[in-house]
Amino acid sequence: MAVADRAETIKGEFKMRVKRPKLDELDISIGKKTRLHRMLYEHGPANGTLMILPIDQGIEHGPLNFFINPPSEDPDFQYRLALEGGYSAIALHIGLAQKYSRKYVGKVPLILKINGKTNIPSDDNAFSPLTACVEDAIRLGADAVGYTLYAGSPSQDRDIRQLMEVRYDCEKYGMPLIVWSYPRGSAIETKGGKDSLYAVDYAARLACEFGADIVKINIPKIDETKLDKLPKPYNTLKLSYEEAIAKVVHAAGRTMVLFSGGSKESDQDLIHKAKAAMDNGATGLIFGRNMWQREYSEAIKLAAQIKKMMLES
Repeated sequence: MAVADRAETIKGEFKMRVKRPKLDELDISIGKKTRLHRMLYEHGPANGTLMILPIDQGIEHGPLNFFINPPSEDPDFQYRLALEGGYSAIALHIGLAQKYSRKYVGKVPLILKINGKTNIPSDDNAFSPLTACVEDAIRLGADAVGYTLYAGSPSQDRDIRQLMEVRYDCEKYGMPLIVWSYPRGSAIETKGGKDSLYAVDYAARLACEFGADIVKINIPKIDETKLDKLPKPYNTLKLSYEEAIAKVVHAAGRTMVLFSGGSKESDQDLIHKAKAAMDNGATGLIFGRNMWQREYSEAIKLAAQIKKMMLES
């Protein structure tokens, strides 16, 4: 079959709804199932989906993200939002977990982010070193750990090795592993960019193959001006927004998929993104800036709208 013909067949395949992985179907340890069950069925929408509030941007982007909504610089803002907005969990680094979580223990499940980097250097050789470990997550009562993998970076050899060691500890202690799988590096830019379907599809597959229980990825962007840069057959695929989402969920296989919200959007655009993700096989959403860069009352209202949609998905 010619590459062009195969591309057209692939396009047709992803008009179909992709099946969302179910917890009972996953071949994982009892410890992982117990922790995932708390987030999937005891908090948030509690229907097997996830609505997670991340606040790792203070490391990844610096304090500038808080200028839009100054009260959000206090992590108690996000903790209150996670509790009162009915989120499945909050995701943050060890310093914030140790300093701000005490009064929310048992009320807001914790995802401990265990590696991070600043955005001061360029991403040409991106690598995110460990800032905590799986044992820290256990000590803090976390229900999962988060690890950022920079797929395609020239530093991917030590990144993959570091991820392997984290995965080993997660298996040892029954701790779910969520991989922030982000394409980065100079080579990615020459092949269509970090948000292209090729890059995000690859990132989703890597997380599955490297042993992630959940993968956090961005929704791919279809930029027809960059199609000629994409490897075959991606350069001939002309998928719709929804088909592209289904494609990357399919690439993740039996790894649950969380879609990131990215930078702040309008309520209407964000709800459209959330619905498209959930209608095409995502297990959940991990929207940070789109929520806590709004005034508190607005963020609570928007969280309720998204949660209602997820309960109907």
